[in-house]
Amino acid sequence: MNISHIPKLPIPPSLLGSEVGSFTEFTVTQRMPAIARRVIAENNFPSEINTSLENLATELPTGFLPPLLNDTAVDFSAWNTYLESYKGQRWIDVPWFFAETYFFRLILEITNYFRPGVWQGVDPFELQKTQGLETSLDSIILLCGQANNWLDNSQLGEESNQTALIALLYFALWGNRVDLSLWSAFDSDRSRFDIQTQLAHILVNDASQVTDLLNSSQNRRIDFVVDNAGFELVCDLCLVDFLLSSGLANQVYLHLKPHPTFVSDAMIKDIHYTTKFLATSEHKQVISFAQRLQENIASGHLVLFEDYFWTSPLAFWEIPNSLKNELANASLVIVKGDANYRRLLGDRHWDFTTNIADIVCYLPMPMVALRTLKSEVIVGLKPEVIQEVAKSDSSWLTNGQWGVIQLVA
Repeated sequence: MNISHIPKLPIPPSLLGSEVGSFTEFTVTQRMPAIARRVIAENNFPSEINTSLENLATELPTGFLPPLLNDTAVDFSAWNTYLESYKGQRWIDVPWFFAETYFFRLILEITNYFRPGVWQGVDPFELQKTQGLETSLDSIILLCGQANNWLDNSQLGEESNQTALIALLYFALWGNRVDLSLWSAFDSDRSRFDIQTQLAHILVNDASQVTDLLNSSQNRRIDFVVDNAGFELVCDLCLVDFLLSSGLANQVYLHLKPHPTFVSDAMIKDIHYTTKFLATSEHKQVISFAQRLQENIASGHLVLFEDYFWTSPLAFWEIPNSLKNELANASLVIVKGDANYRRLLGDRHWDFTTNIADIVCYLPMPMVALRTLKSEVIVGLKPEVIQEVAKSDSSWLTNGQWGVIQLVA
């Protein structure tokens, strides 16, 4: 591999499930078995599928990686190659990112997702995705109303766009928290204190530099590496809608997963389901938002793009050239969510103060990471920020209450 395609710095070791007392260990030995059992509970799979899922759950804490059976999927031979290095190893001894991505791939093999037959194409996480959308309807109505106001004012010029963009970046950042605490930041009737609380939880905040970049030139293409379906996706789509409808972007590419993974990660079908769900709402603010999205998809201004790289166990610097060249067409790439952030950093033990630009120097275009912390991987923090947050919250790295908006221009 050409040296300019990887981080400038020596690459540290991977996070492993065998690190005693770590969130990684907790995930492999407890969270992943619970996910496998939830798949059993939420679907009507036959008993032989459920038995295999239960066996997978039981094996995770102490057992060994099973081989992948040929289930006719496009990525089967690629996975055989990825598995080469880890044959005969225990789940807890292989890199955590590999363990997680392989676990989700195995669930699809077990549930016959790729095989012709009654279970082909059945998303084992469908229920959680649809419930995530349905239970957040109140928040969606509020958000769409607000987003439509921002659009109405978008012709007023850069300052009004700046306000809207910063707010939309915050929504995209915190979209997986379906409480309405965010509203306090944009409602003039609420106290200033609420805004400060919200902002105090962003450990690196490059939002104003990001909005400067977005405001600085017309007809640009923005690429968005999407994370979860549900309300979080609606928040992302509000940002996308504003960029397209205000003319700040001429085209937006959404990079989506080609198959179900990490429970609620968004696929092309989830975008269509979400826009359809919104279009059948009784609220005209929500309907007009959905119609704009559907029109942008139909006209090619909003492009839905999937690639098996996003469901692979590879680090971001191992991106295939075809996809890297595709991303290079963008003026800015927005990388969303915790798992995508882990991929950016190769899910490794970087020092928390490492300059993120020295790691993601392999990317050929500006990139902003919008990420709430749900794993023990982070860079770009000031030592005093680390000290302060560790003092105030012992589980700050993993509880999803802290975030970063990190721009590498």
